[in-house]
Order: sequence, then structure tokens, then C-alpha cells
Amino acid sequence: MNENLNRNSTARWRDLDVRHHLNPFSDYKTLKARDGGSRIIVRGEGVYLYDSDGQQILDGMAGLWCVNVGYGREELARSAYEQMLELPYYNSFFKTTTPPTVELAEKLAELAPGDLNYVFYGSSGSESNDTVVRMTRFYWHKAGKPEKRNFISRTHAYHGSTMASASLGGMKPMQEVYGLPLEGFHHVMPPYWYDFGGDLSPEEFGLQAARAIEEKILELGPETVGAFIGEPIMGAGGVLIPPKSYWPEVQRICRKYDVLLVADEVICGFGRTGEMFGSQLYGIEPDMITLAKGITSGYLPLSAVMVNERIAAKLREEGGEFTHGYTYSGHPVPCAVALANIALLEDEDLVRRTREVTGPHLRARLNELVDHPLVGEVRSEGLIAAVELVRDKQARSRWDDKFTAGQTCRDHCIANNIVLRAVRDSMVLSPPLTIETAQIDTLVDGLRVSLDRTAEDMARG
Repeated sequence: MNENLNRNSTARWRDLDVRHHLNPFSDYKTLKARDGGSRIIVRGEGVYLYDSDGQQILDGMAGLWCVNVGYGREELARSAYEQMLELPYYNSFFKTTTPPTVELAEKLAELAPGDLNYVFYGSSGSESNDTVVRMTRFYWHKAGKPEKRNFISRTHAYHGSTMASASLGGMKPMQEVYGLPLEGFHHVMPPYWYDFGGDLSPEEFGLQAARAIEEKILELGPETVGAFIGEPIMGAGGVLIPPKSYWPEVQRICRKYDVLLVADEVICGFGRTGEMFGSQLYGIEPDMITLAKGITSGYLPLSAVMVNERIAAKLREEGGEFTHGYTYSGHPVPCAVALANIALLEDEDLVRRTREVTGPHLRARLNELVDHPLVGEVRSEGLIAAVELVRDKQARSRWDDKFTAGQTCRDHCIANNIVLRAVRDSMVLSPPLTIETAQIDTLVDGLRVSLDRTAEDMARG
């Protein structure tokens, strides 16, 4: 592209972005006044992005935790094209469906843990977690226990941006302005040993964090609690990896009080943790799981709720219309892409490779950062990780102006053409599963440089 035309196009697109586009999760005043608009991404190939100025960027976040098979996969584009030519759309209402819709449901049932054999489709993780709320209450109504309407989740949890899914989540900035959480949504401490574990061992703290759920169930009354929802590893909450003692105790508690256990697999699903699903990593036997992101590697919007035989049997035995669904539920094109995406994951052995090759390499390289004066802890599992930034390692203390270090480090990463995300004062990363070990080296080396520059900035105050 001609250099002058390229600059002019960048300026035009950034101007249009400021004048007409409301970006998600953005401070519009800052975006316009200080930043002059967004960086314009025009192309992707493998683990790299390219902006409108020709800069190559190593994507350490796989988009938004989702581009598991990498960018530019012709197999996925062709599957969408061929399905669009044959049948670009039809709905799943009115006693109809399409071949890709049911073939994907069969494949998901084959892959999912336990007896999660039934699929309800949406277009995003938010929609799927919203569906969980509706389906849980519908199930308990059919079971003759309509009072079981309460949901328990964790602080720092992210389950989406609809009114119901943001209520399930435990992020205060997403709730306070909007009158959330809605009635019936409750939160307990997360399994975040570094912040809340104190003098307890990780295993002791894992039990304590799980038993906070039991305390909340007893406070509300077991007869009123419909479900507990949690990500196997809390992604957008800061890559909070639970102690090994946590999930077995959570499962025991849910079974004891007849509370449905919902695993939000939107980030952990489709190989991210080194298993196909995070539930398999921790031995969780959920009643429902929610899926999105990696189901199509982000190439098209698609999500799913999977339910077990217990829930499906009750809905089928009792009958009555489940008055819930979306125009694009089971859309044939993203379902076809999901089937092609899963085939790539299997044919290229990406889940095993994450578990045995790239995941261990990422962990080893990140562990080299623990000697850095800003690094309090490194957490990783498969290809999802966090580097916790602290002012004082011994005291585990942060800066008075919270989140400054994380945002500063993120900006240095971007300047170094690597993409990481700041969650509070943690740097989190989740690269495509196709990443090579040499590219992991580039990513971690770039992070160390960014940490050095952040330390200089923080020292200057």
C-alpha cells in the first residue's frame, strides 16, 4: 500500500472511530482527547496482527482469549463460505433445525465431560450465562421447587455483560452505576490465594474459599439456592488459578445441598488449559457448562449451554414451553465453522501440545521473571497465565493509586508490539494454541523489557 495513502487511511479510520463508533469497555473522553482514536488492526496471520501502519504485533491474548487456532485459517473461512452458499441462515424455532446445528451438538456431547449431552445455542458467552439463569429457574420450577432462585458466584468473577450475566459476575465497576446485581445474585470470596490467603497454605486456603460458598448457602437457606457458577480458572478476573483443594470441596458442597453446579468454560474451553475443558483438569462434574470464544476460535459468534441428563430428563418429562431463545440460536454458519475449528484442534493435536510442550515452556519462561523487583507471583496453566505486580514482595502490597502499574506495563507492552492485558495490577496472557516456543520467548522477553520500563516509571512516581 502506498505510504501516504496508508497514513491517510489510518487517520481517516481513527477519525471515524472517534466520531461514530462507541467501543466496548472504553472511556470515550480519554479515547478521543488523549489517544485520538483506536489502533486500526487490518490483518492477522498465525499469532500475529498487523495494523494499518504496517506494524507487526504478537498477540499474547488470542484476541479476547478466543483465537485458539490462530489467525488466517483458510479451513474456517472456507467452511463459512460453503455453508453460506448452501444455507446462509435458518432459525431453530418452530420445530426446525439444520444439519450443522445438530452435528455440532453431537460433537460437543462427545467431547464434554460426564453426561452433558444436550446443547442450547446462543451467540456469546453473555447470552449463554443469561440462558443459565433462565434454564436454572425453569428447571427448579419443573422440579416443584420454584423458591430455588438464588445464584452464588465469586467476587472478581466475569460471566458477561447482559443484565443477568453481569449480575452473576462479581466486578463492582460493572454493577454500581447500573443498579446491579439484580435480586437473587450473591457473591463470595474467590480462590485468590495471593491476595486473600494470608498465612494459610494454598491448600488450606482452597478449602476456606470453598467453604465460603457453604456459608452463603446456609445464610440464604439451601431451599432457596438454585446454582453456583464458576470458571474453572477465573480468566478476566486476573487468571486466578485455584488451589487443588478448591474444586473437590465446591463439588461436595453443591451435592450436599442440592445446588446445581455450573462451570463457565467460555475461556477455559477448547484446549486453553491443556485439557479440552477446564472441568476435566480439575475433575469437576458440572450440571451445566457454558461455551463460547474458542468454540469457533472467534471466527464467528457462537455460544452454547450444555446440560446433563438430570436437567434434560426433567424438562422432557414435565413438558411445557421453555420461552427463551435467540434469532441466531443454532445458526448454521457458525456451527459449521465450529465443526471445522474442532477438527483443526484434533488434527493438529493442539490440546496435547498445549499440555505437554507450549504450556510447560510458557510456565518455565514466566518463572524466570520472579526475580524481577515488580513480580510478586507467576500463575499459569496450559496457555493461560498471569504475572502479579507488587510494590513490596514481602508484604504483597500494591501502590496507593491502584492499577497504575498494570496499566503502565500494558502500555509499554503495546509500544513493544506485544499484546498483554492488565487486570488490576496483574499482566495476563492467553496466546493462540498454535504459538511456537520461539514466539513464547519473544513474548516473555518483551514482557521483561516492559517490566523494566514500568519499574522506572513507578520509581519516578
